[in-house]
Amino acid sequence: MRFRADRSLRVLSSRDDLVPVLGGSPLRLWRLTPAGGALIARLAAGADVAVGDGSPTGALVDRLLDVGALHPEPSSLPTRFGPRDVTVVIPVRDRAAALARLLGSLASFRDAGAGVVVVDDGSADGPAHRGVAEEHGAGHLRRDRPGGPAAARDAGIAVVTTPIVAVIDSDCEVPDGAGRWWEAPLRLLSDERTAAVAPRVRTPAGPRLLQRYEALRSPLDLGSEPARVSPGTRVSYVPAAALLLRTDAYRAVGGFDRDLHVGEDVDLVWRLAAAGHRVRYEPSVVVEHPARPGVLGWLRQRFVYGTSAAPLEARHPGQVAPARCSPWSAAGWSIAVLGPRRVGPLVGMGVLASSAAILPRRLEGVPALDAWRLAVHGHLGAGRQLARAVLRTWWPVGLVAAVPGSPLRRPARRALAIVAAVAVCDAAIEARRSGSNAGAAMVATIAALAVADDMAYGAGVWWGCLGSRSLRSLLPRFERSAHRL
Repeated sequence: MRFRADRSLRVLSSRDDLVPVLGGSPLRLWRLTPAGGALIARLAAGADVAVGDGSPTGALVDRLLDVGALHPEPSSLPTRFGPRDVTVVIPVRDRAAALARLLGSLASFRDAGAGVVVVDDGSADGPAHRGVAEEHGAGHLRRDRPGGPAAARDAGIAVVTTPIVAVIDSDCEVPDGAGRWWEAPLRLLSDERTAAVAPRVRTPAGPRLLQRYEALRSPLDLGSEPARVSPGTRVSYVPAAALLLRTDAYRAVGGFDRDLHVGEDVDLVWRLAAAGHRVRYEPSVVVEHPARPGVLGWLRQRFVYGTSAAPLEARHPGQVAPARCSPWSAAGWSIAVLGPRRVGPLVGMGVLASSAAILPRRLEGVPALDAWRLAVHGHLGAGRQLARAVLRTWWPVGLVAAVPGSPLRRPARRALAIVAAVAVCDAAIEARRSGSNAGAAMVATIAALAVADDMAYGAGVWWGCLGSRSLRSLLPRFERSAHRL
């Protein structure tokens, strides 16, 4: 088998006979024998490695896979499933034209033997949707009353008899030239421990500002790097806009929660992970999803996404925290930003530096310079995360504190100014990573849309908290170590 190294995986220099290895999400440290360090180097280089059940090599590889330090190379896995083992379930409501485009893009998959079931979730024009399904050779189910995507998907999966089910939203499309896109996910599902595989969901770039923004920063697009999916990790969820599942694993955890009209995909993935299954994000396969046609609809969508935080927190306590960091990082940045103007930054930086100085003592065998780099990286990451949480979730508190006459107006305004600066920097970085030659005006536009995006989501979080009469989804989560070393 061959594997792809996660961007976090690093073999460090050693001060003794054991080799320190860092990797995974959250970041972990192992101290391996020289043979183990050499094996890690071979795995990271993409070499073929024999992985036998119960062997030391197999045990180490399994551990690295479970923590997200390694990812399987799909082309090296056996072919256990093919299109005939898959049924595609498509929930739809009042989207006959979009449904026709999706079914057209799935023609090669259907021709290869995959089944397709369209679930009409109470569309106003039921015959039109039935006609589109029949025209493309798909099965059709009709729900007289709309119940939301979770109920529609669950109704479709109830009639599935194949070992694999693929759920795809009706406004998605498999892009032209995708070829045999299904091979990589099905190969990953050949591992019995893997219950779900999600492709990358991208918004095609277009002339409209929202299209360009969504191409850079869609919440459905989880990036270009593979990942294991689990709460509290770099990729903590995957959307059900496109998702392949083992049918038996799906049914064993109870399927989609029909009481959730938003966030049902996050809930399902977290229940699969809690049951001991692996969930993988595979960005080599791309499904396209359009941007919302207008700004108001786009903001409403983000608001609705935010309302999922409270019910998800009730079902998965502690996993919806807007920020996760060590208490040292939180204390240092809070003092630096919110403390007295003259001494706050100095005291805050002192706290951060003191906690960084402690880390080399905890990382036995790791050179001090590497330990310092880890500490600095952790504090900077925590600072960015806290700034994002202020903009995304806690902004109503900041605005109230910043009003004239408030005793906290000066530190609150300082914090909001810093948060705005971080948003602009993030926009510039994202524009650069996209390869576009975005000028200052475009960067400013992306930053403004990012602020509106996050504030709409945060408003939804607060609305959901009011509805559930619980503020738990607003609380940060402090961990003993930001990297769990």
